[in-house]
Amino acid sequence: MPTVNQPADIPQSLAEMRRTSLYLTLAQVPEGCVVSYGELAHLAGLGRAARWVGRTLSQLPDDTRLPWHRVLGAGGRISLPVGSASGDEQRARLRSEGVSILNNRVDIQRHGWRPVEHSG
Repeated sequence: MPTVNQPADIPQSLAEMRRTSLYLTLAQVPEGCVVSYGELAHLAGLGRAARWVGRTLSQLPDDTRLPWHRVLGAGGRISLPVGSASGDEQRARLRSEGVSILNNRVDIQRHGWRPVEHSG
């Protein structure tokens, strides 16, 4: 039986809490910066969940405002295939933010998001 008077914005399950943590962390990645699936999982407090992050992001609705295009594979590799609609969109969005792509990779040293360096 559902609990009475529980606010709608309180996560109901562990899965929802994990997704919420992921989305809140992803929303902080600034324009022109990128982060790997594994690093995003780590920053969101999800441990070693890179594959789960990738799966979860692939299920976002088409009209999402989350910057999913700023999430890359290890070493700055763009995981989405060249020629696919989502892959082409990711590359176009990154380029429009000033992110350079060479050989299907982004220079993590140059464009990587390091939130610790920006705090304090």
